[in-house]
Formats: sequence, C-alpha cells, structure tokens
Amino acid sequence: MTEFLQQLINGLSLGAIYALIALGYTMVYGVLRFINFAHSDVFMVGAFAGYYISKRIPRESLGGGLLVLAGAMLICAILGIVIERLAYRPLRSRSKLNVLITAIGVSLLLENAGQFFFGANPKVFPALFPVKTFTFGNGLVMSSNQMAVFIVAIILLVSLQFIVRKTKIGTAMRAVSFNPTAASLVGINNDVVISFTFGLGSALAAAGGILYALNYPSIDPLMGILPGLKAFVAAVLGGIGNIPGAALGGLLLGIIETFVNGSRFSTYTDAIAFAILILILLFRPAGLLGKLQVEKV
Repeated sequence: MTEFLQQLINGLSLGAIYALIALGYTMVYGVLRFINFAHSDVFMVGAFAGYYISKRIPRESLGGGLLVLAGAMLICAILGIVIERLAYRPLRSRSKLNVLITAIGVSLLLENAGQFFFGANPKVFPALFPVKTFTFGNGLVMSSNQMAVFIVAIILLVSLQFIVRKTKIGTAMRAVSFNPTAASLVGINNDVVISFTFGLGSALAAAGGILYALNYPSIDPLMGILPGLKAFVAAVLGGIGNIPGAALGGLLLGIIETFVNGSRFSTYTDAIAFAILILILLFRPAGLLGKLQVEKV
C-alpha cells in the first residue's frame, strides 16, 4: 500500500504539470478550433526564461522562486501574443490546414531558434526553492519540489476557472468560443479575446516548464516535444476544449505513466500514452468530459 501511495503521489505531481500544458491546448482549441502545436515549445521557452532569470535574483528562497515563476510566465505570455498576432491572425479566415501547417512551422522555428540562442547542449536547471524532503505516515516521501508543483498547479487551476467563469474577459472568451460572429455583433473585440487566450495559455505553459525543470533538472531546446505531445494526449483524453477535462486528463495520464514506469512494461511508457490517444479517438472521441457536437454543413 505504501508503494502504491508513493507512486500515486509521483503520478499526481507529473500529471499536474501535464494538466498545465494541456490547458493551453484546450483553451486555444475552444476559441479557434485548431491545435497550436507550437505550444510545447513555449513550454521550453518558459523553462529557459526561468533558467536565465534565476541567475539574476537570489535563489532557493520562496520569494525568489515565485519571482522566477512570474517572470517566465510574463515572458511566455508576451511570446504567445506575438505568435498569435504575427503567425495565426493573418490566417484566421483561411482553412484550418493552413493554420495547422503554420503551427508546425512556428514550432520548428522556436526549436531551432532555441538551439541558436540557448545552445544545443543540456543545461542544469537550478533549485528555485529550498530543497527538503518530507516523510508522512508509513514512509511516504514528498520532496519540496513536488509540493511546489501541487501548490502552484492548484492555485493556477483555480485562478483560471475564476477568470473564465467570473470575469468579463472570461465571459467574452466563452462567447467567442460559442459563436465568434455573434460575439462581435454584441461588441466583443474578438482579436483582444483571442490574444488574451493565447497569452494566458502560454503563461500556463511557462509555469509547467518551470515545474517540470524543477523535478527533472535538465533543460534543452527540444525538451518540449515529448511533454507537449503527452499534454495533447491529456487534453484529448479529458475532452479537448473542456478546461476541467484537460486538468483531469493530465492527472490521469501522469498517474498511468508513473505506474507503468514502475512495472515491467516501463520500456513501453510512451507507446502506452499514445495507445490511450488512439483508444480514446476510437471509442470516445469527445473525451471523458467532452460532448459530441454535430457540425452542420
């Protein structure tokens, strides 16, 4: 039982990171109905932003760690808005295939730019918070970094739900998601709402990048590829376009991956993650919390 609970804690920690990344996918899909494949590389930029910011402020303190996190989120929010403005907005009236190809192009651009500016060699991510180990009950162990993941993820998820459900910009986001034409007719500036959505989703990806780097402290310009794909699987698992679904999908995928890693099938961890995607698309294409929508021609 102790081993089971320990693996559950580890899985929830990893799943919380996947959930933060998946929220960016699901928010953009909910508003624009396309998958922003450059989102995984914004995750990478967030980790590097935290790496360079941490060199200029005191580390291993609560205030310093939070400042690094906030700075990385701000940088990636601006990056997300710039990407939307320069790459996606001119193609908004074009076919979804054009936008999808552009998203892949932006992803490759960020990866290669990362290798040019940051260097191709992996870098060791510094400790942002005091590193401690806590022991509970019958030998359950939780590191301070895992605790930081849980606390930050819960705060960000609750804040996101508050923004979407209780604020004017959140109401506008839901209106644009439901019917962008009708939203513009009642005075909503769709461009502002879409830019805000990209900025918010990118900020969450940056938080995911910082938390991921804390627990797996080696960063490189290609680090976002696999976590980004798994976060996309999590978004589809929970229901793409559904915010609680993305959070649920991330947690479930993290738990599944951790338990598989602890079994004799650990070699096939990544394959199992994508097998889950295939099964969901075959038997429940709307995801666990999503709803099937009939598209009229």
